[in-house]
Amino acid sequence: MNRELLMLVEAISREKNVERDVVFGAVELALAQATKKLYEGEVDIRVSIDRDSGNYETFRRWLVVPDDAGLQNPDAEELLMDAQERVDGIQVGEYIEETIESLPIGRIGAMAAKQVILQKIRDAEREMLLNDFMSRGERIFTGTVKRMDKGDIIVESGRVEGRLRRSEMIPKENLRNGDRVRAMIMEVDLTLRGAPIILSRAAPEFMIELFRNEVPEIEQGLLEIKNCARDPGSRAKIAVLSHDKRVDPIGTCVGVRGTRVNAVTNELAGERVDIVLWSEDPAQFVIGALAPANVQSIVVDEEKHAMDVVVDEENLAIAIGRGGQNVRLASDLTGWKINIMDAAESAQKQAEETSATRKLFMEKLDVDEEIADILIAEGFESLEEVAYVPLQEMLDIESFDEDTVNELRARAKDALLTLEIAREESVGSASQDLRDLEGLTPDLLAKLAAGGVHTRDDLADLAIDELTELTGQSAEDAKALILKAREHWFTGQE
Repeated sequence: MNRELLMLVEAISREKNVERDVVFGAVELALAQATKKLYEGEVDIRVSIDRDSGNYETFRRWLVVPDDAGLQNPDAEELLMDAQERVDGIQVGEYIEETIESLPIGRIGAMAAKQVILQKIRDAEREMLLNDFMSRGERIFTGTVKRMDKGDIIVESGRVEGRLRRSEMIPKENLRNGDRVRAMIMEVDLTLRGAPIILSRAAPEFMIELFRNEVPEIEQGLLEIKNCARDPGSRAKIAVLSHDKRVDPIGTCVGVRGTRVNAVTNELAGERVDIVLWSEDPAQFVIGALAPANVQSIVVDEEKHAMDVVVDEENLAIAIGRGGQNVRLASDLTGWKINIMDAAESAQKQAEETSATRKLFMEKLDVDEEIADILIAEGFESLEEVAYVPLQEMLDIESFDEDTVNELRARAKDALLTLEIAREESVGSASQDLRDLEGLTPDLLAKLAAGGVHTRDDLADLAIDELTELTGQSAEDAKALILKAREHWFTGQE
């Protein structure tokens, strides 16, 4: 029987082109599984086959666990103190093994053994094929639709399979069995049975890779795609940069008579692509990203990482795009929040901001409207600027003499100190559980306290629009903060 076992292992190893150790491992597993069925409970069985003679031994074993951990599975675990009585010097994590009678191979059942062996072989073949495929360094998976699996599409390339999830398909794209498909390799998940390569046709990376294949200048390092934003199947924007002044980045990506960009568009179910020139200047980058709309003016708010973009009535609809698509893609591409407005809206907002700044200066600096308007006209927007800009800048203001400048700076510093003391007092009124909440800065705590929010539950009870009004945060940040505050409701921890 042992000789027959060795011959069987050798034959399967050659036939399936897998290592003998893999086949031996499968036989050991089959024997162990069959032996387990002779015992009640979750026993742990190990079988060891001699690779030269074919002789094998069977062991029942117990894992040594710490004394304070207790036995989770008494049939396969032993406490350290009991284990050391049986085996001197044994440590936690090691095994106590006891030789038991081996089960003859003939009693395993041919089908059960064969299934285990073949499954192990299939797993080994699958891993070998996958490793071979991934070693090529390919980023785009090209294959044929093989079947549907719970809404996902299984794509086959040679003997390797990829999984294209429904959420990663291009909307309204109808793929059928036998269709040729190209998709971006996003990750490899070896825990997935059958199709471990996760694919996407909707990811921005897929469009970037398609352009890389169509535009050799990218591979040569003459051009670089800095970013990409997509509304899959509808429209996309890519930002490109030339590292060679002789190469026009937009024209090179478009190609002669549009051949290059059309090849990408055709692959992506007609998705239109706007090619934007990347710029280090954020305002210039945003202006380019909003094309084909013409921008009249732009105001950058570094603190909020946002821009107010003014366009005329004719360009308003173009800048926003159907369903807000153009401005949304431009925002995704540039990483800036973009507020589109016409001249009237811009003037109104500017008037409101000027009024608020005038009121601040008049109240905190104790000056009249004329002095406040002079400061605003000279570009001052905050008490910090009045207090700490270089002295000479304020002395250069024709309407102010040196005494006036020094008095304004002193009043501004006093006002800031008063505000800081008030802020610290309001932060002190916040409960400890609120102060410990991750993501809450002293400034946010002060704003919450001013709005009557003193505990974590107070914050958790707020609606998103209430929090944005109190703190000036974006709706997304406000939502994340409220959810964080509500976590203890679901965990039962204060």
